Amino acid sequence: MTGYDIIGDVHGCANELTTLLDALGYRRSTASGAYEHPVRQAIFVGDLVDRGPGQLEVLQTVKRMADCGSAQVVMGNHEFNAIAYDTEHPDRPGEHLRPRNAKNTKQHQAFLDQVTSDTRSAYLEWFMTFPLWLDLGDIRVVHACWHEQSMGEVEGALGANRFSSRDQFVRATAKRDPLYEAIEVLLKGPEIDLTKHGQLPYYDKDGHARSRARVAWWKYGASTLRDLAVMDGGFRTATGEAYPVLPEDQVAAGEESFSYCGDVPVVYGHYWRSGEPRLGVDFTERTACVDFSAVNTGTLAAYRWDGESEIRPENYVGVNH
Repeated sequence: MTGYDIIGDVHGCANELTTLLDALGYRRSTASGAYEHPVRQAIFVGDLVDRGPGQLEVLQTVKRMADCGSAQVVMGNHEFNAIAYDTEHPDRPGEHLRPRNAKNTKQHQAFLDQVTSDTRSAYLEWFMTFPLWLDLGDIRVVHACWHEQSMGEVEGALGANRFSSRDQFVRATAKRDPLYEAIEVLLKGPEIDLTKHGQLPYYDKDGHARSRARVAWWKYGASTLRDLAVMDGGFRTATGEAYPVLPEDQVAAGEESFSYCGDVPVVYGHYWRSGEPRLGVDFTERTACVDFSAVNTGTLAAYRWDGESEIRPENYVGVNH
């Protein structure tokens, strides 16, 4: 094996996935029916499901690859949510670990419609086998944030970097439990409370009011609210105006503690970036995002890692929606 092709959040974009695999040099094996590469392996950063029109086809494609060894998959928050939505609370009959309220069901409905009955159950059990991160020595992969303190919490609670039973999801979905907090960081990324810094709540792309912003943990050395809070998603104020630029106020030490300072490159997804991957601000010397809003008229992107210790923007490969 000479390298890894790390593929961003697919979200049910089956046509784009097969086009990207073709562009990366993967070909369907007549023996296994899986896409394979003679000398490389694909790694998916999670969020295979929800939103897109080809979710079953995506799962079939990726699982065939994983079964024959031509791919690995780390868990995304959407796989985690799917398991929790399906798992009844052991102490509360009729309730599920992810509440089946209107908001959660709407987010998950496309998966429920496209992947049904026994087929869905089999894929949920497959999701259970996904590691929460991969440390492959000279390259690291995680869905949302590489944070060693949270990883230590997970390993202490689960005994590994992955779940082994649905019983473990009880703690993982219980707010204020240390395991819950660790999973939130790894699969959704750390957040900063804007209101504690005197800022107003904002309204996201779905019209939901939020007071917490994602933290740009990939910006090593960032220490101000403007640099750390990710606020480039077209967010609005309550009156519909563009959310104002945040001040350059220094944040508390604990709020900047998520910044990645390792020497090993990290590739991650989750953040719905926009534009041309290799031209954007979505990579640093040691970090590269591969989520470019594939399901939202964006790009399904991959980063081709060939052993380099610093990210090379020319190694991005993308297929437009």
